[in-house]
Amino acid sequence: MENMIYILYICMFVPLLLSLPLIQKASRGIMVFILIGISSALFVSEVNGIMLKTLGYNTLYVTTTVTPATEEIIKALPILVYAFIITDNRDKLLAASFALGIGFALFENTYILVTSVDNVSIAWAVVRGFSTALMHGICTAAVGYGMSFVKKKKKLFYCGTFSLLMLAIIYHGIFNMLVQSEELKYFGFLLPMATYIPLIIALVFRVRNKKNKT
Repeated sequence: MENMIYILYICMFVPLLLSLPLIQKASRGIMVFILIGISSALFVSEVNGIMLKTLGYNTLYVTTTVTPATEEIIKALPILVYAFIITDNRDKLLAASFALGIGFALFENTYILVTSVDNVSIAWAVVRGFSTALMHGICTAAVGYGMSFVKKKKKLFYCGTFSLLMLAIIYHGIFNMLVQSEELKYFGFLLPMATYIPLIIALVFRVRNKKNKT
């Protein structure tokens, strides 16, 4: 169905939006960024569709060269605004950016599921959940976490922001190339978890050190 993506967006976005007044203030910000991530995914789908058509439907080229750039830039824009205008608190930026990336992945995965229901399986769901979705969260979180440092260094703001975007784009591009390779696709599937687990361990130690100092 031609309008399926918009139907799916409304079905996901509206109930979550209506739940905001009922959510505790501490958790409301996370939900807002999930909603922003869902909206970003809808916008990116339009941009990627135009790029795919312009480049003659060369899916391999677009997914390894174009979509990493379009998706990471569009996902990063709300985080850059949040960091520049509202707060450069490291913990808040990390949580907000990861939530945005997961919201993006949630909409993307659901759309693929709905439109390709005959071709999906439990294995597909596991890979999309622990690999592709996590990759989106990690890439956006890297930009958000890095902004907490860059924002405080005015001389490094522009080059630092550009470097963070390039980091996310390159990581995303490498992931896409690996998962589309027959020989290396399993390395691609494991890449996000191999990045995520050390980060979680480091975060746990950081929290413990804060408590010990307190």
